[in-house]
Amino acid sequence: MNQLDVKENNNTWLILMVVFLIALIILFFYLDRHNQLSQSIQALGLAGIILSVLFMAVLGMTPIPSEGLLVLLLKIYGIYEGTLYAWLGSFISSWVIFYLARYHGQQFFRQMITPRRFEMVDHWVRQKGTSGLFIARLLPLPAFVINYITGVMPSVGFWPYTWTAAVTIIPYYVGTALVYAGAVGKTKIWLVVGGGTVIILWAASFLLSRESKTRFSGEDSN
Repeated sequence: MNQLDVKENNNTWLILMVVFLIALIILFFYLDRHNQLSQSIQALGLAGIILSVLFMAVLGMTPIPSEGLLVLLLKIYGIYEGTLYAWLGSFISSWVIFYLARYHGQQFFRQMITPRRFEMVDHWVRQKGTSGLFIARLLPLPAFVINYITGVMPSVGFWPYTWTAAVTIIPYYVGTALVYAGAVGKTKIWLVVGGGTVIILWAASFLLSRESKTRFSGEDSN
């Protein structure tokens, strides 16, 4: 099986997993329309919290978007705690990916990283150091991609890797939580605030991505 076949198979599995996750979320909301499932999970106490964080950590190590699980945690634990547990899970996944990428699982992750993505991140880190790493995390790429690429770069230390991973996920999660709060609550202003936050992040990602492509095109033409 050649590299193209491997990437096509990965894309197929990714699409199937995303569809499956969406179906599970819809099913959960339907079954939990009277909050019985949420209350049952809350009754688990610390065990339920740990499982929720671990689920988010595992999902954060895959190309599957984590927003679906974030919404479930918001439904189960509320805006503040749900956002916190999702953030903790994403933070833990970044640590695990750093360890695997730096010491063990390079071959596994390499199958899911295109050279173009690697070049985009490498460009920002090489040009601007830690500030470039921060900017690279705002690119329109899955978090696990950024974590893997920066994890294999010897020039990226553990502390810059850690704090940029912890900080850059906050605005997007908070924006998503505000959109959810506005959608399910009576205060619709949060829907506008959250939606505006997400749109700003998308716009910033688009501009950064376009700048990277412009630079690559200029380098290729030289």
